Amino acid sequence: MTDSTYDVAIIGGGPGGYVAAIRAGQLGMRAAVVERGALGGVCLNVGCIPTKAILHSAEVLDQSRESARIGVVNRDPQLDWDGVMGHKERVVSQLRSGVAGLLKKHKADVHQGVGTLLSPTSISVAREGNTQTINARHIIVATGSAPRALPFAPIDETVILSNTGILSLKEVPKHLIIIGGGVIGVEFASAYRSFGAEVTILEALPRLVAVEDADISAELLKAFKRRGINIQLEARVTGVERTEQGVVVTCTDTGGTSQQLTGDKLLLAVGRAPLTKGLGLEDVGVQTDQRGYVQVNSSMQTSVPTIYSIGDCQIGERAPTPWLAHVASAQGVLAIEHIAGHAVVPIDYTKIPACTYCSPGIGSSGLTEAEAREQGYDVKVGRFPFSANAKAMIQTERTGFVKVVADARHDEILGVHIIGPGATELIGEGVLALTHEATGESLIHTIHAHPTLYEALAEAGHGLFEGPLHL
Repeated sequence: MTDSTYDVAIIGGGPGGYVAAIRAGQLGMRAAVVERGALGGVCLNVGCIPTKAILHSAEVLDQSRESARIGVVNRDPQLDWDGVMGHKERVVSQLRSGVAGLLKKHKADVHQGVGTLLSPTSISVAREGNTQTINARHIIVATGSAPRALPFAPIDETVILSNTGILSLKEVPKHLIIIGGGVIGVEFASAYRSFGAEVTILEALPRLVAVEDADISAELLKAFKRRGINIQLEARVTGVERTEQGVVVTCTDTGGTSQQLTGDKLLLAVGRAPLTKGLGLEDVGVQTDQRGYVQVNSSMQTSVPTIYSIGDCQIGERAPTPWLAHVASAQGVLAIEHIAGHAVVPIDYTKIPACTYCSPGIGSSGLTEAEAREQGYDVKVGRFPFSANAKAMIQTERTGFVKVVADARHDEILGVHIIGPGATELIGEGVLALTHEATGESLIHTIHAHPTLYEALAEAGHGLFEGPLHL
């Protein structure tokens, strides 16, 4: 056994943990990262990055099929599945190497192994029968989350898949059934439909991506139906049976009518659970809720002052943290700066970007129209369709719209919701408007370049008043 002493030791090398280590290095602190798997965590290895790489391949394939409309003849474009997987792996490998290089640059030590809390200031790291003790003045728990399964549908990653298994399929399934119409479900539905699979989404709630504004959900439903994706809302799955051919899923609608669907692959996209079991949290006095989420204050500090927690494995004082890599990174920076004694500003979780990379894409931030009304605002709404946007016409991507929700009394922008081309990039302006308490008037007085997709935000801003200029 060897002993090491650090200013901060971080359990988990995902987008929360490694960013925290980098920030610690920038502030002159000695940091250690304990990681049992590959650096980058779920996001880089089996989450955000590989998923978006596959989605980009799907997008390019769709564009190739439509290219004759703009004078580029590309007869019979073919899908090279090995090429799709190869592109995904190259991107992941390059970024993983980049993370390792950044940690080395900032003098953070990486300890490969399973970390367990021994005390408020020490961690045991076990690897291949050997154990090392790491001592640190502060500890950050950044262990992330794992896919949830259903009691009657254990994940085997061959037929019944999580977001991990579906990233490594040897071929495109003939019929992919997806349980769950949230972000993960609709992203994989979008990609595999582009790749030629028959796709069915079974969603228990009355609409897709139910956390989004209702108008966004309705637009996505229409777009997916046009693409031939079978969607069954308010569908309660009651059974899953493995067969020689694949899987049979039994579900019931609101009227009690039962039906069986047969597919060769089943994706479970029903949420995630915190990876906190076996960490020793209870042994050192760290409080968790009944589901295993670590309870933290606005500075990411747990019930034990020397221990912090960030990312998917923790729950804040008022509401659960969204399962988003960029939120985990922001929390990592916040925790380190609090440890360093800096004056920190708590994260406002109502003003963060949420992005869904399906086709059409979705970007949103702030209050939905319904939420704004529920909170008592006198709501006004501005809206502008991409069908009237010149750049969208040029790109032949005219589905969707920009919707701005504002307070009629003070003109403050409360929410920005986008579905359509470039939505996940365009939402950046919306987030900036929200964090700087912009008004509808300030939005329309900001000159937007033409022709661009983002001038649709200014047009939606005009919609808050007399109406869009180009509609």
